[in-house]
Amino acid sequence: MGLRFGQNEDVIFQAPFLPDTPFYVIGDVHGCDHLLADLLNRISDDAPDTTAPIICVGDYIDRGEDSAAVLRRLHRISTAQDSTLLCLIGNHEEMMLDFLDDPERHASLWLRNGGMQTLASFQINGVRQIMSGRQLRTACAQLDAALGPELITWLRSLPNMWSTGNITVVHAGADPNRRIDQQSHEVLTWGHADFFKAPRVDGQWIVYGHTIVPQVVCANGRIGVDTGAFATGRLSAASISATGVSVLTASLDR
Repeated sequence: MGLRFGQNEDVIFQAPFLPDTPFYVIGDVHGCDHLLADLLNRISDDAPDTTAPIICVGDYIDRGEDSAAVLRRLHRISTAQDSTLLCLIGNHEEMMLDFLDDPERHASLWLRNGGMQTLASFQINGVRQIMSGRQLRTACAQLDAALGPELITWLRSLPNMWSTGNITVVHAGADPNRRIDQQSHEVLTWGHADFFKAPRVDGQWIVYGHTIVPQVVCANGRIGVDTGAFATGRLSAASISATGVSVLTASLDR
């Protein structure tokens, strides 16, 4: 009998962890470059195998003060030869790219969700949520130049999921009523109304960011890793293997 998606109200998720390899997942960074640097060092010290994949769930920019430094660090590391670091796209990167494509249409959403902090990190100041079309186009051109073609190309190429065994890492969530290979880009980057309401019936664990949790949480087939770095001063990573999940945290009070 095949899997019966859409009829999972009474399902109890009991699947074990079956990754093909141990790996790490870093939560939403949101411009906290000092915490990112600290956490990457902690992972390096913790990893018994230097080839262990390190997956970042997206939302590298906005809200925190050092988005430019975060992007440059992640780009430099992930594009180095033999790098094990992979970055997924988050909805905040998507908002910034939409702004670059059409600033007059997309500025409002991005700027009120942290875009002004990102612009300031690139030394683009004086931007307000309400500006004329010409002013927005000027800010857009400045950001395009500050990012440069290499970084923009990298951002546009970021994938929206990564999988190993029965574990999939995404930014925001997944529709529990659809197979993993049938998820829409919008759901993976912005979330789904049923993600926290119903368990999956296919035994697939979903590791996600986007939604802030007090600490890394692992339950009902979901592993949340966004501990709100920009607001809490804590950036977390989940170390995931067949034996379970452990947590590494970089914190301002350490």
